[in-house]
Amino acid sequence: MARPKSFDPDEALQAAISVFAQHGFEGTKTEALVGAMRVGRQSLYDSFGDKWRLYVAALRCYLTDRIHLQLGALRTPGRAMDGIADLVETVIIDPAIGCLGVGSICEFGRTNAEVAAANDHAGVTLRGALITRIAEAQASGDIDRSLNPGDAASFIVMSLAGLKVAARAGASQADLRNMTHMTLRSLR
Repeated sequence: MARPKSFDPDEALQAAISVFAQHGFEGTKTEALVGAMRVGRQSLYDSFGDKWRLYVAALRCYLTDRIHLQLGALRTPGRAMDGIADLVETVIIDPAIGCLGVGSICEFGRTNAEVAAANDHAGVTLRGALITRIAEAQASGDIDRSLNPGDAASFIVMSLAGLKVAARAGASQADLRNMTHMTLRSLR
């Protein structure tokens, strides 16, 4: 008879996200995962499969949670421009652990189909919501009407990625805040 799990798989997955965000896939040792997740090695394998399956599960969970947070910020009631500003500022809320999504892109680029698909799905979702809010902000006169909403959305998504890399590299809160203001100002 199998023993019942003595840990919360969701909490363990959140711990794995933190470790992978700090060290990437290649830089993460199984011992670090076991310690952070507070599970035995066999429990890790029984619950999540191998290190790769755990990484993919962590990435998907992270991207789902992050997109939910970003869409919530973007859809702030009121002016569309306020929602766009709230979205851009989500980057500087907690830059300490790094972004697992951007980290996965830096580590794998387009060489791994699972990683690419997970990041593509998140990117398409965010970009689509941004296009809608940008068009709303253009209609209210807050964003230059001559800008193509798709191009502006791509610019914001790429700016967010750059801000996340800068945060990971140790950029100060003041520098990150200045860059968020520059990103927003470029839309006007």
